[in-house]
Amino acid sequence: MSDHDAMPSGTREAGETGHELIQRLVRTLDASPGVYRMLDDQARVLYVGKARNLRARVSSYARPTGHSERIARMIRETASMMFLTTRTETEALLLEQNLIKQLKPRYNVLLRDDKSFPNILIAKDHAYPQLRKHRGRRTVKGSYFGPFANARAVNRTLNQLQKVFLLRNCTDSVFRSRTRPCLLYQIKRCAGPCVGKISEADYSALVADAERFLQGRSTRIQADLARAMAEASEAEEFERAAALRDRIRALTAVQQSQGINPRGVAEADVVALHLEGGQACVQVFFIRAHQSWGNQDFYPRTGAGAEEPEIIEAFLAQFYANKTPPRLILLSHPLEDHDLMSELLSERAGRKVEIALPKRGEKAELVENAARNARESLGRRLAEDAAQDRLLKGLAETFALDAPPRRIEVYDNSHIQGAHAVGAMIVAGPDGFIKSQYRKFNISRDSPAAGDDLAMMREVLSRRFSRLLRDDPDRVSEAWPDLLLIDGGAGQVAAVAETLSELGVEDIPLLGVAKGVDRDAGKEEFHRPGRRPFALRRNDPVLYFVQRLRDEAHRFAIGAHRARRAKSVGATSLDDIPGIGAARKRALLAHFGSAKAASRAGLSDLQAVDGISDTMARKIYDYFHSGG
Repeated sequence: MSDHDAMPSGTREAGETGHELIQRLVRTLDASPGVYRMLDDQARVLYVGKARNLRARVSSYARPTGHSERIARMIRETASMMFLTTRTETEALLLEQNLIKQLKPRYNVLLRDDKSFPNILIAKDHAYPQLRKHRGRRTVKGSYFGPFANARAVNRTLNQLQKVFLLRNCTDSVFRSRTRPCLLYQIKRCAGPCVGKISEADYSALVADAERFLQGRSTRIQADLARAMAEASEAEEFERAAALRDRIRALTAVQQSQGINPRGVAEADVVALHLEGGQACVQVFFIRAHQSWGNQDFYPRTGAGAEEPEIIEAFLAQFYANKTPPRLILLSHPLEDHDLMSELLSERAGRKVEIALPKRGEKAELVENAARNARESLGRRLAEDAAQDRLLKGLAETFALDAPPRRIEVYDNSHIQGAHAVGAMIVAGPDGFIKSQYRKFNISRDSPAAGDDLAMMREVLSRRFSRLLRDDPDRVSEAWPDLLLIDGGAGQVAAVAETLSELGVEDIPLLGVAKGVDRDAGKEEFHRPGRRPFALRRNDPVLYFVQRLRDEAHRFAIGAHRARRAKSVGATSLDDIPGIGAARKRALLAHFGSAKAASRAGLSDLQAVDGISDTMARKIYDYFHSGG
């Protein structure tokens, strides 16, 4: 994208209304494509919009009447505007979505859960390709199939594929170290290439069959297996015939488990929207190789009352910002600008992307099924939200908060005698747990805080709020919490209160949760700075809610601690030497047997190791013998 040109912007003059400001600014605009921002009297961005013709688009806001309540409210709050021109409307759409993601304006539709999706990978960087799940950038050489809606859908398919095609899932290092078949070979889920149970040519044929199946060409595979089973039976090779029969059954099972298997749709995403009570659910079904590879629901923020065309257009632009669009996208609702969105997605995919609103036939049935799922999912979500709202109101009443909290941050620590210490923060709000906002804080073993729960809590809170103050000193973003929940009693609460006071943050309610008598769940004591501790009755819904928050923080902290501890298990002193990567580390350990033996080796011994140059040998020797 080219650099963008700024056009004149303006601020509301004394006594001037929002639409009068816009009327005045329209006269300064031309017919260029571009992006406009509407800001309130605190310079907070209310709305980001794109336009094929800036003058024409912005002038639509200049009328004092004739707007929806949402737009009228936005115009009333507008105190200034900013403009950027672009070369094309497609560039304007891209810039608009980038700004929406960055600024999160209140009146824009925003996709809050923009995660990546898993794929199946047949890795081709080995003579015997590995079958595995893959998420993220496609840096490994191989064939990728996806996306799948979630890890569960991938794991189910991988499990069945192993039964049918017998491809290995072990890592290359495990493959090299095998001297006898593993359990997967024994239960007929792997062909045993690691110990020569299958030739490279026959294994390649299995790989080709797996790829054909994942491309939707499974008819020939099933016929070939049936013919081979009949031949084995006629030759009285009953064990081989039984194994082929099991593979046919597994293939049938994986086809049935996919659920919807459209004959006329090879590759498509089915996107359906249901809007109710100001909340939206978008359901996406992934159709690949004539099979359903799962579905996922999303709950975009509706921008204070946007309607279906704007919501679904914003969803598509944001959803495919980091994903490759399929060749066909089936929609339940029309877009504000169908051709522009098709052009944008085609540009991202590097090929033509068709967007369709089917009215009849199989494609319409797919959309109808997705729409029904969206409607049902939103119904469940609305019921859960109502319960969550009641709990947040109860929390505010119980602990005398000014209002129900929109963002609760819960903190916990985990360590074993100071080793692998981790502080954890989880976040919850009106929509439940916000897992994308979870954070972990690694505590150095050499830190004075390691092993000291109070000092760890001080360090975690200091790091968290120092960064918040640096990134948002005016405290206007949604990243600032309305309530802090600490797993601990009076000591932890006092330590946190003192830390926040030193940072000048003294207006955020703070609550400590201690186990109470006999550390029994249900007898928790609640601590607040300067107040006496108190307890809630055992059947109080607020007590259960706080327990859930604390338990989630505890789960996340323990998981982070275990992950850090597991990562350190394979660590050696060799890891600290610049230039020693995984391959050189393996070579040194294989040659000397241990890192300790390598540290004691002479220069000539190090030079004798495969893959270790004379220069690298000197670097390793100097590191261990001269404190390098």
